[in-house]
Amino acid sequence: TYQGNTIDFESKWARIPLLTSLEQIGGVDPGLLNDKEKLLEFAASKGVKVTKTGRLGKIITKLFDALVEPKLIQPTFIIGYPVEVSPLSRRSSTDPELTDRFELFIAGREIANGFSELNDPEDQKGRFLQQVADKEAGDEEAHWMDEDYIEALEYGMPPTAGEGIGIDRLVMLLTDAPSIREVILFPHMKMKE
Repeated sequence: TYQGNTIDFESKWARIPLLTSLEQIGGVDPGLLNDKEKLLEFAASKGVKVTKTGRLGKIITKLFDALVEPKLIQPTFIIGYPVEVSPLSRRSSTDPELTDRFELFIAGREIANGFSELNDPEDQKGRFLQQVADKEAGDEEAHWMDEDYIEALEYGMPPTAGEGIGIDRLVMLLTDAPSIREVILFPHMKMKE
């Protein structure tokens, strides 16, 4: 159990596309998911703060964070993240607006994030240029252009994938710790209460 919730690690872990999770778990009408203005109105009605200058993928992800993530108690893989929030991930072969990316959620928290690496230098440059435009428009999470990375991709990169696990969140889960402050590896970095 974690914080009073029984977690079942033995059953098959669900795999749910992000957009499907918004519909089935978050209660978002599927007709809203392609209409930025209506999605902004919906977000406001749910008290979810999003910037009006944000692109559709960012709005969708903010809604997911608020309406779906806290409800993912059992181990669940969320797949198919929007390109706008996955600038280094390869595009999905079935939907070019989505990526080959997953995140694992347990007890309402992201535990892992993984994706197939984008190895197309032209696509990567286009995404970096969009990030630059987003940053200039006020998006604090957007990054600047990395010309060295683009040049390295031009030399070639084989199909690659990676995954990161939030060890601190995993330790929280295993020790039933209510706060990440309780499991920080370097105690001198803990915030004083």
